[in-house]
Amino acid sequence: MPENYRNNDIVSTSAIDMLMKFGDVESAERVFRSIKTKNINIYGALMNGYNLNGVSWKCFKIFEEMKEKDIIPDEFGWNILIGACSKSGM
Repeated sequence: MPENYRNNDIVSTSAIDMLMKFGDVESAERVFRSIKTKNINIYGALMNGYNLNGVSWKCFKIFEEMKEKDIIPDEFGWNILIGACSKSGM
């Protein structure tokens, strides 16, 4: 993804969402890692994609990263995390 698009939250979030919907988790993670400043929407798109692709356990690692960076989940983020708990059998 071109550098100038990586700095646009809407484009980055949409790219992660699209890649996850196509099942390309690896590319979505690559886009996520390339983003310098991440917000709750970008984290949410990645976590939601993990749930969609059957790797819900990865949501918990992302949630820990959010806590380390003092990013507080919104209602959407909590719902994704609750879904991850449900799908992973917790």
